Amino acid sequence: MHRPVTLPPAASRLDWDDLRYVLAVARAGSLSGAARTLSVMHSTMLRRIDAVEDKLQVRLFERLRNGYVATEAGEALCRVAEQCEPLIAEAELRIAGGDTRLTGSLHVTTGVVVAQYLLPRPLAAFCAAHPDIEVEIQGARERLDLSRREADIAIRMSTDVPDYLVGRKLGEIDFRVYAWEGTPHAPRPGKKRALLPVATLVRDYPWVCFERGARSRVYDRWLHAHVPEASVAVRADHFPTALALMRAGIGVALMPEFITHELKGLVPLSEPIAELRSPLWILTHPDLRNTARVRAFMQVVGDAMQQLL
Repeated sequence: MHRPVTLPPAASRLDWDDLRYVLAVARAGSLSGAARTLSVMHSTMLRRIDAVEDKLQVRLFERLRNGYVATEAGEALCRVAEQCEPLIAEAELRIAGGDTRLTGSLHVTTGVVVAQYLLPRPLAAFCAAHPDIEVEIQGARERLDLSRREADIAIRMSTDVPDYLVGRKLGEIDFRVYAWEGTPHAPRPGKKRALLPVATLVRDYPWVCFERGARSRVYDRWLHAHVPEASVAVRADHFPTALALMRAGIGVALMPEFITHELKGLVPLSEPIAELRSPLWILTHPDLRNTARVRAFMQVVGDAMQQLL
């Protein structure tokens, strides 16, 4: 049970921006983590937290060697921020949902590999058709929360879509094991070789895999279950890094097939792996579905991506 903490009168001069910066630090446990969450510079986070503490004349966080830990006053302020957060998000959604103009900004979240190899051409068509809409793309492994306005639109490879989001399935994405042409793991140029069983590939080839603790995606779990540690040559944080390492001849890697539209040097070593087949979705929050720029993006970009799958 929380002991009541009385904040000084200056707390009445706080605005929502102050509260969200404090809440971000409390959740992340560090300035750098909070800065990534809010897409600001580390120096901005430090300046904002110092300014809030100066305004309140109270210490909100203990600066420890392993991060920031909220004091009693900090915890009290975070409880207030958590109560305000859904109300602010709901208000923003309702206001944005009534916007009928094809202007303004759109924040789109998707996986790094989709952002780099599948989205660019459809996005170019959208930007040409709607030059007054500014699009911000965030490619990351972490999923942003659309209900909290962390993004307006999500493009996701997933078999598990939250019930509270609306949108459509764009198609199915298949995965294969690939090597890079000209490396020791690929057939020699001009020599045709039959595709190999996955069991042979995981036993006889060096692999480029992802982070050891990653389990959030279906391919993370598959790699963990099928590729033994003895076969792992190196680990990467995401697909583009894995591609660069594979291109250098370090090993073979699991890749989505759509990458081959942009990279002609990939040589398939296996058939598509059935249990990795994943739907690709374009999604938004129900309160934003009638916003003109959201609707236009989902239509133009969604249709173009559908044709590429």
